[in-house]
Parts: sequence; structure tokens; C-alpha cells
Amino acid sequence: MTFRAWTLGLASCVVLIFLNTFFTYRTQPLTISGILAQILVLPAGRFMAAVLPDREVRLLGGRLGSFNLNPGPFNVKEHVIITIFANCGVSYGGGDAYSIGAITVMKAYYKQTLSFVLALLIVLTTQILGYGWAGMLRRYLVDPAEMWWPSNLAQVSLFRALHEKEDGEKSRGPSRMRFFLIVFFASFAYYALPGYLLPILTFFSWACWVWPHSITAQQVGSGYHGLGIGAFTLDWAGISAYHGSPLVAPWASIANTAVGFVMFIYIIVPLCYWQFNTFDARRFPIFSNQLFTAAGQKYDTTKVLTKDFDLNVAAYDSYGKLYLSPLFAISIGSGFLRFTSTIVHVLLFHGSDMWKQSRSAMNAVKLDVHAKLMQRYKQVPQWWFLVLLLGSVVVSLLMAFVWKEEVQLPWWGMLFAFALAFVVTLPIGVIQATTNQQPGYDIIAQFMIGYALPGKPIANLLFKIYGRISTVHALSFLADLKLGHYMKIPPRCMYTAQLVGTVVAGVVNLAVAWWMLDNIENICDVEALHPDSPWTCPKYRVTFDASVIWGLIGPGRLFGRHGLYRNLVWLFVVGAVLPVPVWLLSRAFPEKKWIALINIPVISYGFAGMPPATPTNIATWLVTGTIFNYFVFRYRKGWWQKYNYVLSAALDAGTAFMGVLIFFALQNAHHELKWWGTEVDHCPLASCPTAPGIVVKGCPVF
Repeated sequence: MTFRAWTLGLASCVVLIFLNTFFTYRTQPLTISGILAQILVLPAGRFMAAVLPDREVRLLGGRLGSFNLNPGPFNVKEHVIITIFANCGVSYGGGDAYSIGAITVMKAYYKQTLSFVLALLIVLTTQILGYGWAGMLRRYLVDPAEMWWPSNLAQVSLFRALHEKEDGEKSRGPSRMRFFLIVFFASFAYYALPGYLLPILTFFSWACWVWPHSITAQQVGSGYHGLGIGAFTLDWAGISAYHGSPLVAPWASIANTAVGFVMFIYIIVPLCYWQFNTFDARRFPIFSNQLFTAAGQKYDTTKVLTKDFDLNVAAYDSYGKLYLSPLFAISIGSGFLRFTSTIVHVLLFHGSDMWKQSRSAMNAVKLDVHAKLMQRYKQVPQWWFLVLLLGSVVVSLLMAFVWKEEVQLPWWGMLFAFALAFVVTLPIGVIQATTNQQPGYDIIAQFMIGYALPGKPIANLLFKIYGRISTVHALSFLADLKLGHYMKIPPRCMYTAQLVGTVVAGVVNLAVAWWMLDNIENICDVEALHPDSPWTCPKYRVTFDASVIWGLIGPGRLFGRHGLYRNLVWLFVVGAVLPVPVWLLSRAFPEKKWIALINIPVISYGFAGMPPATPTNIATWLVTGTIFNYFVFRYRKGWWQKYNYVLSAALDAGTAFMGVLIFFALQNAHHELKWWGTEVDHCPLASCPTAPGIVVKGCPVF
């Protein structure tokens, strides 16, 4: 590993983790992918190769080794190592950073006194545990030819495109780097509008202007608190906030998601709310990430919590049951459907191939050409990974004893979480490595610990971290190991880059989050914040809601025999049944290729993530993805191949850097604007209930 790889790799990791952590607390979160670093470090690496001297540097007179400041031209292997560092920043700061979500919920929502040391141990053990699983399973999920990890192909293609010289005569238009800079500065300048001067561009809800006194019109048309029909966003952060950049999603996935979204928003939710009043829906806003009482008021969890953050059953019985907004409740039910439909879909459409591939992988009878070429390098001993795995397990168990009250999860709960992760990581890894689908088992994990430890929300949060999120991290590491496989990176270099990147990203991730939680007044407290504040933490609000639903109140009270939402459990069965007719039709009519493209799990993703995502976020994501990955790909394929991923990275980068600049230059100094254009969507009645007799401040009473 060269000096350039270390310098640019650590810098990329720190910058990405800072930006991703910073944006995850905002009303419109933004996850910046490793593609940004993949593009930006190329000119930086070449610049260092041009200006640094060819000089040997000895550490402590050579006793700790030496390195050359400039060993030669910047090459693709250095580029890959830097990207591996950067990916650690994405894994922590992006959608997989559930450990920070748990810590945020503990500090900001439950007001729990939490030491920085305990928080750091939670963050690092989660990641390193995943790295340990990855190391133990690399023989089965990285080396075999069948484990090809489709998600890596885009990055491999981009590496080749960036390092292959463009033919000046045949290449039309600006170079990729020039195009990146043009879009970067345009995106940087533009984000001053939705980010500060004109936030109304984030949710452009024209229906509320046309019908300013109609609750129904605002429920239908509000982009922020309603169904968002006709609303749209002109904010890239809003478009890519929850499903990532639409420019990198395959068209088939976009089309399936669109089917689910239309069914959910335009058919199912309206029928449940206006026609059938399902779950007493009209007592509450049609769309909200808040929890409610039977009277339509916000549910005050402090009234049912003991000082030890357990459920006070007597207080709960006195205060009353917990209710959800109708869209939120149905979205949870879609998670039940998605879990079983994913398993059945993969078994039906890929079952026989997976069985053959799994047997081959387990027996290691067939290594791909990349694995054979990798054998020339010095391998990483298995015990290196085993030490990390056992170390994480031991430290986690010690936490259960030393910080027993803060953690809530007993030692046997920790072991249960480790056992769950151990059992499911390999089969889920086989599925993801061969089909690019990762079946989630969050719902099952939360169900199990919710029944085993009812009334303990913190325990529920931590069980999910160790039992589910460690698997997510493991699969992320395995994907990077396969990327190193394809690009012929020495295994020990990969080990070092991933481990160091993991530790650095974890420390920076927690430090940034801790600083924000301590220094941004009322962060995540929607009631206390200024109405136009960007620090509403919608992602972590849903994490808090999940801890209340599954941990504090428990699945038995909400989804059990006498629970209001008991019928949603039938969606487990529905999810298991729906893929069967699709599979039968694809077998009966093999010439109809489009039938096999019908993917029930992906269709159910049209329901996913709302809240914290809004229908407007998803609708604009679908439209943008369709424009670029259907029309541009079909009619301007050369342009798409050259610029599509570069455009995505540039939009991410420009938006992110302007967002940080606005915060430190203006918002942190309390230079806030207040005018018509800073109100988010001008739909004050969208959050009003419509049931007779429900009294909510600012709403008419029916």
C-alpha cells in the first residue's frame, strides 16, 4: 500500500463519513456513495504522482519499515484501495448506520445518559463483528465462481472507464472529469435554493395553493404530510434521500417499484382511509411518522416509561393504546409481505441454481479465474478474522454486564443475536452474491426479541444491531472483498484497508453525531424546533417509533390476538403466496420474457420506507430513474454509458458540499430566512384528522 493510497484513502473515508453523518439528521437525508471518491481521487492521485519527490522515507530509522513518497504513476490498484477506504465511510454514514441510529434514539428521544465509551464500543463492535463474519465466510462467498456479486460490476466498469484513455477522435463531448466539474459546480450553486433560499422547491405541492381550505385536497396533494399526488421535488437531496440515486437503479427494478407505489398510494391507502376507515384511520393524519392516542393526540412515551426505560404496564393501561397513521401501519404490513415474498421468490426462481452453487461453494470444487490468479498473493490467515470475531463477541458480552442498565439486553440476548446472525449470514449471502437480492429479516428479529423481552425498547434496538445489522455489514464487506478479487488487490492490503477504514470511520461517525446531538439545539425534537428547521431526523424518528412498537409496547399488544393491527400479520401468508402464480405463468409461457421480470419483493418496495420517506420522494425518484435508465439509455446509450454514473456522483457532491457550507456559514450562526418561499409545502391542513369529535390544534372539528 502506497503513501498515496493511505493519504487519499483515509481522507476519502473521513470526508464521506462526515458528510453522510451530517446529512442523515436532516429532513431530506442524503447518502453520498463511494462513486464520488472513486471519481475525485483520480486527478488527486495523478497530481500527487506528478509533484511528490521520488524519496524513501524511513520510520524510526527504518526500524518500523519505510515507504516511497512517489513509487511511480498512479495506478488502478491504488485507486481500488482508496475506494475501499471510502466505502467504509459510506457503510457507516449511509443507510446501514443503524448503530448511530440507536445511539441517537437513546440520547435524543429517550434522553438516556450514555457515556461516549459505551457508544463507541457499540459502534465498533457492530462493524467489526460483521467483518469477522465476512472473514469466516469468504471461502464460500468470495472464492467460488458462482458467487459473482452483480452489484460490483458497475464499479468495475467505472474503474476501467476512468483508467482507459478516451480516443480523442471518436469521443464526443467533454471528458468525464470535465463533465463532472461542470455538473458539480452547477449542483453546488443550485442547492442554495432548496437548501436555504427557497426550501419550497423540496415539496412543490401546488394542490394546496388551489384549495387552501380543503382538508381532503391537502391530504391528497401535500408532498410532505399527504399522498403527494401531483406534487414533486426539485431538490436532488429529496430525490435520492431514501432509495439512493435513481440514476444507478436498473430499469426493471424501477418499473416493479412503480407498480407497487401506484397500488399503495393511489389505491390501497385511499380505500383504507376514506372508504373503510381501517384501523380508525380518520382519527389521525393520513401520513405521519408520529405515534398517537385514541383521541388523535401525539403519544407521549414518557408517560409509560419507568426510570429504567422499561414499560410501566399500569401507566400504559391508564394512558391507553398506541395508534399509527394509516399509511405508516400499512407500510409496516408491507414489510411482513416483503419478507416472505422474497424468500419464496428466490426459492422458486433461483432455488435449483442456488442449491448447485451452494454445494459447489461449500466444497470449493470450482474456483473462478480470479480466485486462481489471487492465489499468487500471500493470503490472510483465518485466525486474523477469528480474533476480530471473538474479540467483538467478548466485548459485547462484557457490555451486557458492565453497562447492564443502559444496554438492557442480557448476555443470553446477545448470544441469541450472534446465533441469529451466524445462521442467516451465509444463506442470505449466497442469495445476494448470485441474485443481487438481500432478503431482510428485520421484522422477524424484532418480533422474536419483542416477545422474548417485552417492554424493553433499548434491548430491542441493540438486538437488531447485533442480530441483523452485523449481517448487513458483513455482506457489505464481502462485496468489497469480491471487488478486490476482480481487481487483483493483495488480500492483506484489503484486510488492512477495510479494518483501518472501519475503525477510523466508526470514531469519526460517532464524534460527528455526538457533536451534533450536543450542539444543535433541539435536534430531532420536531415540537421544539423552528417549523422550517432542517434537523427533524425523519430516519431516526422511525427508528424510535420501531423501538416503541416492537420493544416498549411489544408485538403482542399491537399484532397479537387482541391487537388492533392483528390482521396485518396475514400479509406474511400473502407474501408467501403471491410469487407462486408468477412463477407458474413464467414456466407455462417461457416465450413471454416479461413475466419473469415481475418481481413481487421489488413491487413491495414501492411500499417501503414510508415514513421516513414521503410519497413525493419516491414518485420523483421513479420519474427521474425512468427518464435516465429507460429513455436516455434506450435512445442515447453512448451518452448514458459515458456520463450517467458521473452525473450521479456530481449531483451528490455539489449538493453535499453546499449543504455543509450553508450550515456552517448561515444556519449555525442563526441567519435564518423567513418568507413565503421558506415554508415547506403550504399544506397546514394535510395533518388534520377527519373523524367526528377529534380535536387537534389548528384543525377544524367535524
